[in-house]
Amino acid sequence: MAVIGWIGLGRMGGPMTKNLIAAGHTVNGFDVVPAAVEAAAGHGVVAKSSIAEAVEGADIVFSMLPKGEHAKTVYLGEGGVFDNASTSTLLVDSSTIDFDTATELHQAARDRGFKFVDGPVSGGVSGAAAGTLTFMLGGDDVDVENAKTFIEPMAGNIFHAGGEGAGQAAKIVNNMLLAISLQGVVEGAVLAQRFGLKPEVFYDIAKVSSGDSWPLRTWYPVPGVVDTAAANNNFEAGFSTMLMHKDVGLALDGAKTQGVTLSAAELVYSRLQQLIDDGNGDLDCSAIIGLVDENAEGLPQD
Repeated sequence: MAVIGWIGLGRMGGPMTKNLIAAGHTVNGFDVVPAAVEAAAGHGVVAKSSIAEAVEGADIVFSMLPKGEHAKTVYLGEGGVFDNASTSTLLVDSSTIDFDTATELHQAARDRGFKFVDGPVSGGVSGAAAGTLTFMLGGDDVDVENAKTFIEPMAGNIFHAGGEGAGQAAKIVNNMLLAISLQGVVEGAVLAQRFGLKPEVFYDIAKVSSGDSWPLRTWYPVPGVVDTAAANNNFEAGFSTMLMHKDVGLALDGAKTQGVTLSAAELVYSRLQQLIDDGNGDLDCSAIIGLVDENAEGLPQD
């Protein structure tokens, strides 16, 4: 079994490390939030007080961080991964960050003699806990193959998307599609009810028809229809509005560099921004239904 260094033990990183430990690996973990380290230690992570301690002697290092700026600090900053890890250690960044930062980290790793893979994930907190995440990997063929061995206990699907930054590109586009599909689901759910259709009846029809989508089947925004929907729990975040807003923003930023206009993504981005401006950024992103029907069932009431 391997020694794994892990940076970032939050809502995703914490349960991901639990699956690695269950597979027999030793995980040395660090997070800037002491409570996150303490929680991870509760399921077997060896708590470390710095990046240097977490990466020492590691066969592979994973990072799971909020934004590109955090990834840069963790890898490039003083006392960071590049300053302390052995160049024989494989590095995998599973954060969802912008394409340009991902390619910059690949270049920086190469310049310093490191092997680096960008490996963002899809599946949310529930997938992290269940070990069913989809990993999208970008990097050298050999490095990606070596990373897969360690990723398997955390994954339901593993894809080698392509070269440097390809994993991030796939993740950004995938989540843009998710956000656009979600907007259609919430509008459809509201309109169906206004027509007098029972939510569970319309859901059963749509999920086997051309209106089917992953957010429809997983996040249908009306309580009592889909077990996994945040609507059943006052829209407590499984995938927060803030995170979805960030991801759609990454797609829009990337589109500018590629000369592409994303009209639907721009619309959803503005709607998510409205939720944030209204003080609801911490709610699940499916709470966007409240911008279509402010009386939607399950929404927290002031």
